[in-house]
Amino acid sequence: MSDAIKHECGIALLRLKKPLSFYLDKYGTAFYGLNKLHLLMEKQHNRGQDGAGVANIKFDMEPGERYISRYRSIDSKPIQDIFDYINNRFRQIGEDDPSKLKDVDYLKKNAGFTGELFLGHLRYGTFGRNSIESCHPFLRQNNWLTRNLVVAGNFNLTNVDELFDVLLNIGQHPKEKSDTVTVLEKIGHFLDVENDELFHQLNALGYSNADIYKRIAETINVEKILKRASEDWDGGYAMAGLFGHGDAFVLRDPSGIRPAFWYEDDEVCVVASERPVIQTAFNLKYEQVRELAPGHALIIKKNGETTETLINEPDDRSLKCSFERIYFSRGNDKEIYEERKELGRQVVKQVLDSIDFDLDNSVFSFIPNTAEVAFYGMIKGLEDHLNDKKYQQILSLGSNPEPEALKEIIYQRARIEKIAIKDAKLRTFITQDDSRDDLVAHVYDITYGSVIRGKDNLVVIDDSIVRGTTLKQSILRILDRLNPKKIVVVSSAPQIRYPDCYGIDMAKLGDFIAFEAAVQLLKDTGRSHIIEEVYAKCKEQENLPKEQIKNYVKEIYAPFSDDDVSRKIAELLTPAGLNAEVEIIYQRVENLHLSCPNNLGDWYFTGEYPTPGGNKVVNKAFINWKEGKNERAY
Repeated sequence: MSDAIKHECGIALLRLKKPLSFYLDKYGTAFYGLNKLHLLMEKQHNRGQDGAGVANIKFDMEPGERYISRYRSIDSKPIQDIFDYINNRFRQIGEDDPSKLKDVDYLKKNAGFTGELFLGHLRYGTFGRNSIESCHPFLRQNNWLTRNLVVAGNFNLTNVDELFDVLLNIGQHPKEKSDTVTVLEKIGHFLDVENDELFHQLNALGYSNADIYKRIAETINVEKILKRASEDWDGGYAMAGLFGHGDAFVLRDPSGIRPAFWYEDDEVCVVASERPVIQTAFNLKYEQVRELAPGHALIIKKNGETTETLINEPDDRSLKCSFERIYFSRGNDKEIYEERKELGRQVVKQVLDSIDFDLDNSVFSFIPNTAEVAFYGMIKGLEDHLNDKKYQQILSLGSNPEPEALKEIIYQRARIEKIAIKDAKLRTFITQDDSRDDLVAHVYDITYGSVIRGKDNLVVIDDSIVRGTTLKQSILRILDRLNPKKIVVVSSAPQIRYPDCYGIDMAKLGDFIAFEAAVQLLKDTGRSHIIEEVYAKCKEQENLPKEQIKNYVKEIYAPFSDDDVSRKIAELLTPAGLNAEVEIIYQRVENLHLSCPNNLGDWYFTGEYPTPGGNKVVNKAFINWKEGKNERAY
């Protein structure tokens, strides 16, 4: 993606199902779990640039012995910083006595991060806060083993205000109003309730206190806790949690907005935000890794029993996030790779129309690096078109064609070049938006001599065009240096028209070039009154419950076709003084659905939000834009 959009967070949960001595004997290291966690996190580094954290729980420790370890970092290389910190502590142990690194009993008693249950988190902060206190995992500590809670997740809730009031009504005094703290305290409250209920039941049966606490750890009902805690959550989430006594869970939202995958054998149970991460870390086939079903929780009991359990009734509309597939997830997933190729294939008809089917005088390329797979798909689509064309041409030559004529037909092909080159040393993921402009203009460079000056069309595909900032300030200018006749920029994603509120940093309408284009079209065509009418409708429902709010922002786009908006976008993004004609092509929503048939969550493009909170957020986002408030809508 040429625009800098912050990614989602990533999670990695690992449960070792054998004693540490087993892994030492089989794999030659007592740090098997820690090493695997490190790999799981590094393979999800695309999901975390602002910080990272890990937590570990040891089983069956004696009173007075530490059983929870946690370390978080906001270093420029947070994963490396975390594991350097942990490994340095082991190194010190080895320097004193190397044999201790093979003594699992000594390590478990005296060294942190040597337990059976691991949780890792990679953070992309959607609010720009980059303090250590914003990093997961979060701890809710207690002297009672079964009341300790560790939480980390990839999520955003839209109804934090409502949930905060719920906490107040049950007598809590949260330290801040954030969805992370709210989730932690909500789960924590029902964990306390479960402990209290079990205590009273067991006490009434005549058990001693020592036996009661042991029985609570064995019988605590994680399913009931999660159902109670999450019944009024509105948002997208893949939430992971560890309890102090050794149970663990990963809970996914009913619409499946945020992803989660898992694998289990007799040695480990592992969960991550992406399937190929688990495949790579454990050398698995695609079929061995399962997707956690929407609305379900994977519950891992301390005794090793694992169940995938229904917590909240799933949405039957298959509204899993399609933007995950287009950009955020790693492209080496089998399904995502095929879907991205299909996204490229689906825009071929529009591309051919744009260049008047003149393949002889057109050069095709991509914006590195995430659009590369869609580029392959676009080229395959062009090859299919050429093959059909060649077939008809050969038929027209008759039964005895001239060899030269036949050769001329067969050798027709799409002209492919690597035009844009991204300078990896220039990082555009900068927290402050006003600090990016100088770097943006120099993030890309070009391959000179790859285009015939004044004659060739230059077609480049990007995975999505959100703000268009990099296109206007950098890409179009450097492509124009090649002096093409026409520049066609293709987005494998449809026009991004509406904000996200489920964990991706796209919360302000004014950031979207499609919205800016539609507003300008309303002004150009004498329809500015629609802006005022939508504002009035949004203000009227500002204080309504989220379930009653409608997305009236759709009316901003209603008078215009997709092509109308695309033409205006091209006009707005074309820098002054550019020599080449510029056209911008966006994927059709219906073709997006064909490309990603199992992930139909398209609210960014259509405004059809999977939860009521989405309509509340888009309503607030429009009010903020109209009133000139440069702030997020949630």
